Amino acid sequence: MERFNPLNDFVFKKIFGEKENKDLLISLLNSILNPSDRDKLTDLEVIDDLKLTKERIDDKTGRLDIKAKTKCGVFINIEVQLQNKKDFEKRTLFYWGKMYVSSIKIGEDYRDLQKVITINILDFSYLDIEAFHSKYHLWEDDRKDFLLTDLVEIHFIEMPKFKKLLRKDINHNSLQRWLKFFDSTISDIELKEITGMDKKIKKAEKKLEYLSQDPEARALYEAREESRIEYNSSISYAMDKGREEGKKEGIEEGIEKGIEKEKVIIAINALKRGIDIDVVCEITGLAMEEVLEIKSGLEK
Repeated sequence: MERFNPLNDFVFKKIFGEKENKDLLISLLNSILNPSDRDKLTDLEVIDDLKLTKERIDDKTGRLDIKAKTKCGVFINIEVQLQNKKDFEKRTLFYWGKMYVSSIKIGEDYRDLQKVITINILDFSYLDIEAFHSKYHLWEDDRKDFLLTDLVEIHFIEMPKFKKLLRKDINHNSLQRWLKFFDSTISDIELKEITGMDKKIKKAEKKLEYLSQDPEARALYEAREESRIEYNSSISYAMDKGREEGKKEGIEEGIEKGIEKEKVIIAINALKRGIDIDVVCEITGLAMEEVLEIKSGLEK
């Protein structure tokens, strides 16, 4: 049976986002966060452990990310992306901000805001640095040793950069073992080697094998792949049509106004095709308020 791609967001969520598999999520997070032995995660709460229905799988704009909360109150969000999206760092900050704001309830004060860690696992190269794993905090510009606050922590893991590395000491590097597991082109020999080294990865591979042999899971996996293709087609259609119409209508108004009109037309086409507002903001660069105003106009 064909091995599922572990980085398909449906498969990733089935392996790491269900409560009965939280030991796998803890193992993965410890390998990414690399805490000291004293601070290693031993338990956490999986948030949004919802059943992956056909409706959720077919939602072209739906995010199948994983949310968790540690015993000390830190929120963690993991998202897998297989294809490059424009302004991904803005998207990251947007969803980090939403999770940060939601960490307090009405009536509480700023002191109750909790740390949020965002982890992006990308199947494409994005950042202009060599490292496959990069981590970001709020440091003072001239005093790199001064941290304003540790409430912000953002990770990027770029799979193509990892794959280009020469073989390192994988025996003692749990993150490299997990990334080898995520590699859809891994050989049987390499797979046998890493599952023999790590019981958690062996359990994850068993879960992957079970999913690939389950007819319902296979149908959802294929539906998710199809929805991704349809989503990308919708985005391409909206952008191409928007640019075409924008050039026609904006050429007499000057370059700057023409570009703005092109963005609006792209937004209109994207909204008509049912693309999520957050995504429309990403692909056009328009503010949320502007997109909401366009959407409101379409609904009248």
